[in-house]
Amino acid sequence: MIDWLAVSRACVRDLEAVLVGLPTRLEREPVLGPGEGGDDTTAIDAAAESAIVRRLEELGIGLTLVSEEVGVHVVGQGGPLTVVVDPIDGSVNAKRGIPFFSLSLAVAEGPTMDDVVFGYVYDFGAREEWTAERGKGALVDGSPLEAPGPKPAIEILALEGTTTDAVAAVAPRMRGVAHRLRVMGSLALSLCHLAAGRVDAVCCLKPARSVDIAAAQLLVRERGYAIDLFEDPPFGAAPLDLAQRSRVVAAASDELCATVAAALS
Repeated sequence: MIDWLAVSRACVRDLEAVLVGLPTRLEREPVLGPGEGGDDTTAIDAAAESAIVRRLEELGIGLTLVSEEVGVHVVGQGGPLTVVVDPIDGSVNAKRGIPFFSLSLAVAEGPTMDDVVFGYVYDFGAREEWTAERGKGALVDGSPLEAPGPKPAIEILALEGTTTDAVAAVAPRMRGVAHRLRVMGSLALSLCHLAAGRVDAVCCLKPARSVDIAAAQLLVRERGYAIDLFEDPPFGAAPLDLAQRSRVVAAASDELCATVAAALS
């Protein structure tokens, strides 16, 4: 049996060493080439992912790794476990030194979102550790998430996958749907904040990948809240791969998800 919480914490230490070794934008930002996920691979992306791959290979077990830069990578002889990782979710923030980015790591016993059994998100800015196990609830810094949840009417809607044009196009549609907008820069962390009731809904303005949501979606669902890939349902059947099939919405209820999705559409 693998202690995935201990492995995740070891990955955090590895990534902290990477951040120290690449201290500023000058070291973090150079583009090394295209990643399998479709975005440019920068120096910080490559160094972070290499550290995670080494850590997983040292476990000495077979598994399938799904990660933003290398894509689908078989470790050892492969096996039934799939580990879905975004070493730096919020990489633009990380490159620029904005303290809102995270490690996202999910462990699944099969190929779909419903198969995720462990989710881990670490916030390198606030130093908060978010964890969930299927059927066992969600925690922050080891304490159960029991604070008041999202409000029944959306006061704060967190937007992710944002560019100026995307925000300008969608913001007018959110009149009457959400009172305030927040654009923070890490989809995994925004979903964690929904699970904690800090925001009332989350939507991504571009199609989401499993590496961005596989870990945090488990916190949302363990809290009994709703999350949907509304352009390619059902959510639980979504493959754990790098394809971008649908935008994602999450909120306190299916009805609120549908309201936000309708506004996006």
